Amino acid sequence: MIRKLVIVLIACYAVQTHAQEGTASPYSFYGIGSLKFKGTVENRSMGGLSIYTDSIHVNLKNPAAYVGPNLKIWNNEARPVKFSIAGSQSSINLKANSGEAKVSTTTFDYMALSLPLGDFGVGFGLVPYTSVGYKLEDFDDSALRNRYKGEGGVNRAFLGLGYRITDKLSAGIDVNYNFGNIQNSAIEFVYDGEGRLVQYQTRENNRSDLSGINFNLGLTYKTMINEKLEMQAGLTYSPKSNITSKNQRAFSTISVNTAGQEFLVNGFDADLASLGLEETDLTLPSRFSIGAGIGAPRNWFAGLEYSRQNTSEFANPIVSINNANFVNASSVALGGFFVPDYNSFSSYWKRVTYRAGVHYENTGLEINEQSINEFGISFGVGLPVGGIFSNTNLGAEIGRRGTKDLNLIQENFFNLQISLSLNDRWFEKRKYN
Repeated sequence: MIRKLVIVLIACYAVQTHAQEGTASPYSFYGIGSLKFKGTVENRSMGGLSIYTDSIHVNLKNPAAYVGPNLKIWNNEARPVKFSIAGSQSSINLKANSGEAKVSTTTFDYMALSLPLGDFGVGFGLVPYTSVGYKLEDFDDSALRNRYKGEGGVNRAFLGLGYRITDKLSAGIDVNYNFGNIQNSAIEFVYDGEGRLVQYQTRENNRSDLSGINFNLGLTYKTMINEKLEMQAGLTYSPKSNITSKNQRAFSTISVNTAGQEFLVNGFDADLASLGLEETDLTLPSRFSIGAGIGAPRNWFAGLEYSRQNTSEFANPIVSINNANFVNASSVALGGFFVPDYNSFSSYWKRVTYRAGVHYENTGLEINEQSINEFGISFGVGLPVGGIFSNTNLGAEIGRRGTKDLNLIQENFFNLQISLSLNDRWFEKRKYN
């Protein structure tokens, strides 16, 4: 498996080198960007449902899933080491009352490894948590008045520990180190009395370097309710935390040519220290999720999950936006999977996992007193490949975010995701000396 991991990491680096910004959503203008991490490809293919756990797939939203029962095929002595890596491609059609545009992005989504250690399990990895990527222009009577650009985001490196309390109940904790930077610029264009653009414009540049730790706690519970049906339930909670934001601000005099290109003339750094804004605390809101479902093991599963995030707790002293505010966010996910015959020898497609789901989310962002909501339908497949229990997961998601009301922007998106899930046995008791 080590050789496979090296090949996958090289491929991941090559993809990331040629990837574009992590998002092209204009709503990434607000806060610390659009939420990038929404679970594994398996989760997202089921509408974002993350309560289901098994022995061969990584679950990155609930740290209690790092543990589980040993496999009968290995005489109940062990369970596999799980490695997963994923990327996605997103196509977005932006619609406003004044027109529309199409954009696309290709990104790395996550990389994680889960190790079994008896009644314990350890997980660690890297995920892009939020992403910023926008270019907005404001026109008045066909004249360009404002231009806003932004890029960057927050990444998350995590280390988690799970413990199997009983055969039915497990608990876990993730320690997340958040890091990254967000950069943005704003230009207010000035015209002379005859409507011609003046020679020089003023540009404001801001940069925030973010770092800090937060935690994620989880519980999973599963039990057979009769000879054929199993119930699974999950709960996660992330308490409110603060991360440090080291801020810079600069003002520049620029010239802009007819093609819209910007050329620096001169500039100076703002004295944020005198304003108490050189280093600030940024609040990450608390989050809670709970869900449950039933199914037949290795055959089918259907579940419902509810999440709530106290986004009204979000605070970023360096940024103040008059027409936007944050309220508590919530989401509902409904989904599941079906495997015709996981042990079929005659048909490959009977061993394939078929997934589908829907989700609805109030993102917690309000602009001009209008809630920004999201709805999506997703589906996907898990294709058995290579060695024991390894698989490739493909997912697709169609949805809509935002609205055209009150001069806002509606995003119609189509996302494609792919992950590689490798499973192998690293620790094996010697039968003979």
